[in-house]
Amino acid sequence: MKAIQKLTLVFASMVSVQGMAADFSFDRPGDAFGTSITPVGHVAWEQSLPSVSYNETKIDGSKERTINYAADMLFRTGLTDSLELQLGFDGPQWTDSTYRGKTTRSNGLGDVNIGLKQAIDLKDDKLSMAVLARAQIATGNEPFTAHDDIYTLGTSLNYKYSDGLNTGMSMYYSMQNSNFAITAVPNISYKIAGKLSGFSEFVYHKEESQRNEYGVNQGLMYALNSRTQLDGSIGVDLNGDDKNYRAGLGVAFLF
Repeated sequence: MKAIQKLTLVFASMVSVQGMAADFSFDRPGDAFGTSITPVGHVAWEQSLPSVSYNETKIDGSKERTINYAADMLFRTGLTDSLELQLGFDGPQWTDSTYRGKTTRSNGLGDVNIGLKQAIDLKDDKLSMAVLARAQIATGNEPFTAHDDIYTLGTSLNYKYSDGLNTGMSMYYSMQNSNFAITAVPNISYKIAGKLSGFSEFVYHKEESQRNEYGVNQGLMYALNSRTQLDGSIGVDLNGDDKNYRAGLGVAFLF
């Protein structure tokens, strides 16, 4: 009888973990973050392959073109059913900058991040919420560092219209060296066909003593299985005369 009881408990725990894994979703790609929590005893690894950004601006009447490549990564693990620990790294980066026929190349490592995400139980099957506290530690090499640490409090609210359509709003409130910034990311995700889904989001950013910044992101996600995702995304900033584009490929695993 004791052996049967032990087998029953093991089976129940396996079903519980599988159920949590089925409800789990990755946070990449995009600027918004989801409301799901990594199951306890599991690790989510979200990796860019890499991400690329292009900037074109004018300095003294001449164009400066800069291309940056970054292999950023994020690790998430569940501490409880509603709380997860996040460890991020902006990764190795490479930059090519061309101005008046001269190209300058640099490479180095970016900053590290540490955060905690807490799911908030709203007692609603369709509405979910999470709060994220994150610190970006300026440990990277020049010019791939923020120079001063950035402390961010984020909130995310998602509404599930149906199995194939979700809308959400992510908000970030950041402080860096006494300068306050706010970022709003309304977003929508949708199922396209089978294991293929997509997302669209609008990004608004305002920092003290700086002008408003706007951007849009679009991407696709393909679920190889319940624990592996491939993704691709593109984006553009809409800030005055400068041209800013970004694109990236990524892969994510749940171990």
